Amino acid sequence: MQERSLLPKAAQSVVSKVLQVGSKTQPFSKESLTKAPRIRDAKVVHSVCPYCAVGCSLNVYVKDGKVLDIEGNPDSFVNRGTLCPKGSATFQYTINPSRLTRVLYRAPYSDHWEAVTLDWAMEQIAQRVKKTRDETFVERLPDGRQVNHTLGIASLGGATLDVEENYVMKKLLTGALGIVSIENQARI
Repeated sequence: MQERSLLPKAAQSVVSKVLQVGSKTQPFSKESLTKAPRIRDAKVVHSVCPYCAVGCSLNVYVKDGKVLDIEGNPDSFVNRGTLCPKGSATFQYTINPSRLTRVLYRAPYSDHWEAVTLDWAMEQIAQRVKKTRDETFVERLPDGRQVNHTLGIASLGGATLDVEENYVMKKLLTGALGIVSIENQARI
């Protein structure tokens, strides 16, 4: 038994030609043939996300000394290439033109910031921490218990500090200086 088409032969020919459009030629423009990914020939540097203590692995793509992109490492057993919102914004954090690259100081009661050297700023911080600690340090409570602490200084760590930096800060501030009030907002 022979099948009968619902279309006349002339219409079948036109439909057949329309269905073949695009199957014989590829729809590539000259520009799309010459384009290349911006990370082509870039060196991949493996790193760790600087935010929380999970330890997500990053692939940092570097070319000619410039960071081109940062993304999650798909080979990592920790994050398998995925990143949280903060981790996925690491690239923008590193290349942001608004990122401060010099030390700014605003004197008490001043209405403006001024650029100072890092050495000057570190010396000022050291002197002020020492002065405050000396003035507020308590060796023993009135009942005789030894506490060796100061309640005159507190620390709030930032989300851009990595796990190792937070560990060192905690050891320095509690063990060396006796600071009790320490907080860090590295978690999301």
